[in-house]
Amino acid sequence: MATLIYVSNVSLDGYIEDADGSFNWSEPGDDVFAFITELVRPIGTHLYGRRMYETMAVWETDPTLAAGSELLSDFARVWQAADKVVHSSTLEAPSTARTRLERRFDPEAVRRLKDGADGDLTVGGPNLAAHAFRAGLVDECHLFIHPVVLGGGTPSLPGGVRAQLELLDERRFDSGVVYVRHRIVG
Repeated sequence: MATLIYVSNVSLDGYIEDADGSFNWSEPGDDVFAFITELVRPIGTHLYGRRMYETMAVWETDPTLAAGSELLSDFARVWQAADKVVHSSTLEAPSTARTRLERRFDPEAVRRLKDGADGDLTVGGPNLAAHAFRAGLVDECHLFIHPVVLGGGTPSLPGGVRAQLELLDERRFDSGVVYVRHRIVG
């Protein structure tokens, strides 16, 4: 069975976006960006909600982005090589290859996907991740904690969910970003 991993940039006080919906505070330096690329390189499928998918789709739809550097080009290639499943009732059609649209989140369908997957999966975006957490589908959390306090915004982790975690890895970057990898126990 594949592992479902929640990957998120998060402020020190636990937000993925500030009160205005901005996440420009989380732009990674080259060392963090290279680490993230290696982290997602083996991923077979990314699960997204509409907003996170639209944010990430630029890695395929905007060729000037990947032309910025070899680091950006490598990430674009890695992202494009994975399958994407977008859970949205409002998106008309995907704008990227290797992408399928699901109109609703079905925990059983995600369990079947995990059972039959050749590679691990990620779940991106706090709203979709909340559904996956509540259904007991998330196996690991990989958080990039940025040295900023936002004072409000969109929480990275869902409310009303209790989980015991085991620390598997951590790393500190020169920028002050701290990466932590936890396995959900039980």
